[in-house]
Amino acid sequence: MIIGGCKQPKPAASVASNNAPATASSIAPAPWFADVTGKSGLQFVHEVGPVGNYALPQIMGSGAALFDFDGDGRLDAYLIQNAGPNGPKNQLFHQEPDGTFRDVSAGSGLDVAGYGMGVAIGDVNNDGLPDVLLCEYGGIRLFLNNGNGTFTEVTREAGLSEAPPMPSPQATVTCVDTGTHPEIRPWPMCAAFVDLKRSGWLDLVVVSYVAYDPSRQCTDPTGKPDYCGPADFPGGITRVYRNLGTSPGVSAPAIPHFQDITSAAGLASAPSWGLGIVAADFDGDGWPDLLIANDGRPNQLWINQHDGTFKNQAVERGLAYSAAGQSAGNMGIALGDVQGDGLFDVYITHLTDEYNALWIQHPRGVFTDRTAAAGLIGHGQGTGFGTVLADFDLDGALDLAVVNGGVLRSAHPVSQADAPNLAPYWRAYAQRNQLFAGDGTGHFRDVSSANAGFRATPNVARGLAYGDIFNDGSVSLLVTTVAGPARAYRNIARRRGHWLEVRAILPRSGGRDAYGATVRVRAGGRQFLGLVNPASSYLCGNDPRVHFGLGKADHVQAIDVDWPDGTHETFPGEIVDRRIVVREGM
Repeated sequence: MIIGGCKQPKPAASVASNNAPATASSIAPAPWFADVTGKSGLQFVHEVGPVGNYALPQIMGSGAALFDFDGDGRLDAYLIQNAGPNGPKNQLFHQEPDGTFRDVSAGSGLDVAGYGMGVAIGDVNNDGLPDVLLCEYGGIRLFLNNGNGTFTEVTREAGLSEAPPMPSPQATVTCVDTGTHPEIRPWPMCAAFVDLKRSGWLDLVVVSYVAYDPSRQCTDPTGKPDYCGPADFPGGITRVYRNLGTSPGVSAPAIPHFQDITSAAGLASAPSWGLGIVAADFDGDGWPDLLIANDGRPNQLWINQHDGTFKNQAVERGLAYSAAGQSAGNMGIALGDVQGDGLFDVYITHLTDEYNALWIQHPRGVFTDRTAAAGLIGHGQGTGFGTVLADFDLDGALDLAVVNGGVLRSAHPVSQADAPNLAPYWRAYAQRNQLFAGDGTGHFRDVSSANAGFRATPNVARGLAYGDIFNDGSVSLLVTTVAGPARAYRNIARRRGHWLEVRAILPRSGGRDAYGATVRVRAGGRQFLGLVNPASSYLCGNDPRVHFGLGKADHVQAIDVDWPDGTHETFPGEIVDRRIVVREGM
């Protein structure tokens, strides 16, 4: 069944004159985003506690989530703090009908404090309401949506309270050992909800970073104290939790029970230095796989064996290393079909002295580093964290956004004039964000200079959450920064074409979003590929609706959906410039 959303007025700007996307160079530079933080009401300042002790968790967080917690059709925002259990609390913002955000944190149940890292959203009990999984330095926390604007923590009741065992701390490079070794806390960094066994229930994958020993002290090349790197500590373990479903009538909302199957799944013996995760079908067999971005280590690509086990095939499928055969500081992950060939490609952010990498998929299940050929090297890259591939100007070609911020002190801090609201301590880590226009053939052009609102002010950026935040048919952005404000960037790009937004629903799973579904839109003689895949970028949960820029195509011939259970459906065509809902089997 297709249910039409509100039809939007056609864009005033003219659209391209042919079905293929126009080349990026044919467009005069114009801004794509405006900083609307002040007028939006999203008043949030990230805090990390006292500086100067160079605690590694301080420099790594925190993320954010965009999700509709009350089902009113508007994306709300959840923003994470990182100053410890006695610090400021996380904040929940409800989007009002006029597009502004109201702080509804107090009494929501999500107003908790800790060393917050990533957040994942998913309906774990199949009641049609999105629930919240919070990753903190110290453990994970699961909050069930009560359906009345409040959430209840059920971590222990759901079987998730056991702290995952960590390796004993052993430094791999020279660091100062103070002689004391406090208890090593678990450090879950990010998570994803995904139906790994195609049962109709969302399982949970939690990616850990390192076995951090806060007694270790590290220095920069000049001998001054600075933040340690991942090589200074053993890696953590990516843990897999199977959702066994709920016990009817026991509670309201019903509490699911999760079983730790990490060892049985084959991941327990493979440490990761994980910072990013994406769950998607990487080999084309219709089953979800797991890509883990590892900091300073080869990436891991866990291919689903259909029997509850996984095999790491990152090397043979081309995603373990860069084109030079080296590991990199892999952090945020974006997926998207940058060539328009019906296969999604992979972009992962790296450190300043490396290069962010774009892997093109061809043939199916095989990836090749094509960063240089794509024109994505030599643009004054920073240390990238959050990233997204999306069609910002609706020309039918995916564009690229990257947010940057250092992890090691720069010898050339930005000036107070460039970052007037940033404390001097953090100006040595601040960098500028970047935007690239795609041409639909796998090539990109740097358009950062035309986007002063997004790029001009250096920041220590981490999370980049994305979606149709303002329900205007375009992809807007929410950026989180270390020890600085979260910023909302509204899409103001000159519209070069039409759009369609698809929400895919599973009626037999309580009407929840169909995480893992693949959506293809046939329009204008082309096929546009999208994934229902909210867990991507860095430490963020994103809009579950799939957004398509369609270029000149003014009518959709058909919509093809590969559902998470392996079934396929084709839905009839639609008019463009609107939001629709497709439901499996209806």
